[in-house]
Amino acid sequence: MKVVGVEQFGGPEALAVHEVQEPHAGAGSVRIQVGAFAVSPTDTGVRAGQRDSSHASAPYVPGMDAAGVIDEVGPDVDGWSVGDEVMAIALPLTTHGGAYVEELVAPVGSFTRIPRGTTVELASTIPMNGLTAIQVLELAGLSRGDTLAVTGAAGLLGNYLVQLAKAEGITVIADAADKDETLVRSLGPDHIVPRGDAFAESVRRIVPEGVDALADCAVQRDVVVPALRQGGLFIDVRGWEGNGAEGVRFERALVGKEYRSFDKLERLRHGVEGGTITPRIAEVLPASSAREAHERLEAGGTRGRFVLTW
Repeated sequence: MKVVGVEQFGGPEALAVHEVQEPHAGAGSVRIQVGAFAVSPTDTGVRAGQRDSSHASAPYVPGMDAAGVIDEVGPDVDGWSVGDEVMAIALPLTTHGGAYVEELVAPVGSFTRIPRGTTVELASTIPMNGLTAIQVLELAGLSRGDTLAVTGAAGLLGNYLVQLAKAEGITVIADAADKDETLVRSLGPDHIVPRGDAFAESVRRIVPEGVDALADCAVQRDVVVPALRQGGLFIDVRGWEGNGAEGVRFERALVGKEYRSFDKLERLRHGVEGGTITPRIAEVLPASSAREAHERLEAGGTRGRFVLTW
């Protein structure tokens, strides 16, 4: 079986196609013939050695999003058949393994059917960012009419978060650079403010007392904390524990906790089918172009996901 990974952690040039032993579905799992896998910022961290790799061995395989066709069903699996098109979340650097593979063994609960009328390429952009967005909203615990500020709204996580929050009746303030304003406006936020260091000040002009919660998808951290009201909640998506600002609560979104969140994957599937969530692809490239995809992602400015196919 072919995988894309690294023998030694490093830059994009460390990525290569490797041959490894073909896996098979065990009890309670299926094997997915992967047709497409998405490239995310999390993947670049895996490649660079910025994640715990103590439970993995080379080649180290990134990737948290895959979609394809079930080609093997293990014992004690009900409701799934060979030929089902599915999308799955993967866990790199664990015994489960990353998504940059030709065959992904996935336990029941970590995958669901791709949305009706959607390609495997589009579906591969949904699980990880979609589950993160749902977890952010659960952590926020907001009610209809409460205020949520979102940095990095033009990125795919920001896209899904804005759309899901609006579907819940939350008042959303999203940031956007000039070149991204049309895209961000299409997501339906109540207010758009300029991206950058003036974010908190701009938010306060709209909500003088500060917002109820802030999801920092752009990883601006200290710069944007002042946008929150007293008692407000800051949610980080990269593991930051906060700066101790008085009157602010800090939480971390950890999508690995959602590995078997089947009901949430189903919510995402229905959201795409109903038009609440809009998957977005930057470009589809062959798996052999993983290095290029990582280089371009790290250069910044990507809207949507690079998707690699075998």
